[in-house]
Amino acid sequence: MSNLVILISCLVIGILLQRVKTLPKDSVLTLNTIILYVCLPSLTLLTIPKLTWDLSLVSLCFVAWIIFFIAFFFFNFLGKILSWPASTTGCLILTAGLGNTAFVGFPIIESAFGLSSVRYAVLLDQAGTFLACSTIGLAIAGHYSHGRVPKRELLKRVLVFPPFVSFSFALALNFLQMPPSGIWIVLLERLSSMLAPMALLSVGLQLKPKNIFHDWKPLSWGLFYKLILAPLIIFIIFKLIGVPHELFRVAVMEAAMASMLTASILAISHDLHPRLAGLMVGVGIPVSFITLFLWYLIL
Repeated sequence: MSNLVILISCLVIGILLQRVKTLPKDSVLTLNTIILYVCLPSLTLLTIPKLTWDLSLVSLCFVAWIIFFIAFFFFNFLGKILSWPASTTGCLILTAGLGNTAFVGFPIIESAFGLSSVRYAVLLDQAGTFLACSTIGLAIAGHYSHGRVPKRELLKRVLVFPPFVSFSFALALNFLQMPPSGIWIVLLERLSSMLAPMALLSVGLQLKPKNIFHDWKPLSWGLFYKLILAPLIIFIIFKLIGVPHELFRVAVMEAAMASMLTASILAISHDLHPRLAGLMVGVGIPVSFITLFLWYLIL
């Protein structure tokens, strides 16, 4: 619960900071750069090397990928029908296709199903949501941004993207069974602990309540997909294939989480409708508390 209080507080602080006239104009850009180049890689190096892989849990790894790929086709279809610009379509693919399976997801899974279920959430987040964001998510951001990037350049951006580089290095450490220790753990914990607060500050700095009225249509579609349709899809698929009950509950609840903070930052940094990207997080997180409770009752 304390994690959720911190997230909401940082979002509100970010909104209040909009009134500070002496704040530099490029504050958001600076925050986003620190998040992508320092905080996120630190979290990866802290968690991935310690992860225990189990083939029986492989279904969890596909949750985020299923939601993301369906979001790609869903919002491309909607974008053509509703004549959305590419920036709106790209923004919704990223923010509605990727969920906040860690900073909101972990404490909610622990509260709902106990500490033993968090390990399933970690696997779903790291091998699913985070990996999808660092690879195909970055490619989507480049594809839909102004002046589409050639495929070779997109591949280069993925390969040198700091979160992806750190993920690859962390996987190597995991394979070699060489997790960080001593002072390195302390350093990585301190740096990674700043990720969620800084991301919410960044979103809050750009979140203006009046923007809801300007973007209510794409926002409504984005929230409908992320909070209702995505978990329903996972519910049906995992029910049909007979996933064990404990994994089933974690998969559906994680699928129902609000938009991923990093996905929003990625959309904003590529100028994919930054205003809408902020709303998907700023409005999505409070609304998700209601929908998550309903999904919990269903489960």
